[in-house]
Amino acid sequence: MKFGIMIRGQHPQGDDMRVRLKEDLETARRAEALGYDSVLKGSHYSSHPFQSVQQIPFLAQVAALCPNLRIVAGVVLLPLHKPLDLAEQLASLDIMSNGKLVFGVGIGYREVEFQAFGTTMKDSGPRFEECLTAVRRLWSEDFVTMQGSHFRLDRANSTVKPIQQPGPPVWVGANADVGIRRAARMGDCWYINPHNKLATLERQMEVYKRALDAAGKPLPEEFPIMREVFVARTRAEAIRLARPSLEVKYQAYRAWGQDKVMPKGDNFDQDFDALLDDRFLFGSPDEVTTQVLDLRRRFGVNYVVFGAHWPGMPLAQSLEQMQWLAEEVVPAVRAAA
Repeated sequence: MKFGIMIRGQHPQGDDMRVRLKEDLETARRAEALGYDSVLKGSHYSSHPFQSVQQIPFLAQVAALCPNLRIVAGVVLLPLHKPLDLAEQLASLDIMSNGKLVFGVGIGYREVEFQAFGTTMKDSGPRFEECLTAVRRLWSEDFVTMQGSHFRLDRANSTVKPIQQPGPPVWVGANADVGIRRAARMGDCWYINPHNKLATLERQMEVYKRALDAAGKPLPEEFPIMREVFVARTRAEAIRLARPSLEVKYQAYRAWGQDKVMPKGDNFDQDFDALLDDRFLFGSPDEVTTQVLDLRRRFGVNYVVFGAHWPGMPLAQSLEQMQWLAEEVVPAVRAAA
């Protein structure tokens, strides 16, 4: 079992981002010191009411400060980008991290982002597929000729190649069944999102397995899942302490429209207590350990990414969560697994 920490780096408008960046980098240093396997950073644009430094420069700094950590771009919104730019930027990151990059990819769901990059949600599926295909070719071939819907490669080459060949592992994040089938067909694994209910994931695991069978592929050797988590003396205390910042986070998701692209019955248009049902890992160390082991038993996952920091949460509280998890939950899970 491996464990990662998601550093979303989403902070309230008005905060001094120089201070918040130092805190996010301190979180990465602490993750390395506590023995976590990786740090992850997502990507959004026009992310009001939050502010966040962008993914690639942040991960480049983490790679320099924390050489023992894998760095996970989790996820890059492929339909927004041109493949040659991504191939060179991410190959550079793989070099900076000495071959420790994971290329997480997703399709996105926010019209404000699609419009700003000159595309639409309708075109996101084809753009995702051709961009991923092109990036992988640029990493593994000397020269690439390929016509896409929004790019043309004419004997183009990636100025640098990643250390990992034929390229860093590709984790495909997906909420919907169509994305899960795409993950089976095009990715090295499905990166299971933190939002879907566990009952939904049980159904979707069958979708994933059938798609893997159709592609002639086995279950992935590295199979990651992300969950929001909070540890306290009791479940009631964990909910009470997490609620102020986690509730703000999911209110923003609703405003951004993420709940509109979730599977039926998994939307976020409900109060906080209902949102918790069958979704997050909250409780005492023993309770959270049991919940993580249940994820392993039910879904076969072997890489758990903890989301333990949300907008407005004090750094000390976030670091305390990471320590509880590293010292109480992770050893117990590994011993039982």
